[in-house]
Amino acid sequence: MAKFPGAATFVPDTLDLDDLAMSARECRGCDLWEPAEHVVFGAGSAGARMMLVGEQPGDQEDRRAAPFVGPAGILLNRALAQADIDREVTYVTNAVKHFKFTRGSGPRRIHQKPLRSEVTACHPWLQAELRAVDPEVVVLLGATAAQALMGPSFRIGASRGEILALGDAKAVATVHPSAVLRTDDAERDAAFDGLVADLRVAAGLLT
Repeated sequence: MAKFPGAATFVPDTLDLDDLAMSARECRGCDLWEPAEHVVFGAGSAGARMMLVGEQPGDQEDRRAAPFVGPAGILLNRALAQADIDREVTYVTNAVKHFKFTRGSGPRRIHQKPLRSEVTACHPWLQAELRAVDPEVVVLLGATAAQALMGPSFRIGASRGEILALGDAKAVATVHPSAVLRTDDAERDAAFDGLVADLRVAAGLLT
């Protein structure tokens, strides 16, 4: 990745989310920007008390340049509602800001898990968002987000639903909504209920 310097070169010294989002459009910190249609920066309230961090944008997010607007986002909205969390007063983002994908035999774009090097290259944007929003609670949706902020040795299975320290904030790790969607039909309701239970732990930290 010698020809890609990482995102730090492109992150402006500002706490203004609009300025950060505008600058992210010009990021060439790794090679993921080339095939993607859009950079997908975070969205939500600058004064949000809760930040939710996922892995990366998916197909619909890349096409619409907005986080969590595809099937996983729809499921997340349902889970947030059941946990009595208003998404409108949260900030949602991803550890990686461009959609990484491969193509099959047809036009469908198939999600690929980002490499650790790609997560690391994009990390300055996530750090900037954390500084700008300064949330009280951070929800880590899936292993990529959790390891981006808690370290590469972090395991969701060992610490899921626990209250963790993340700088001055508290964090709760849980599964990514897309993992619930991939669960077998017979087990999906239980997987969804588990996500809701973890979100309720996070919500309880705001009272």
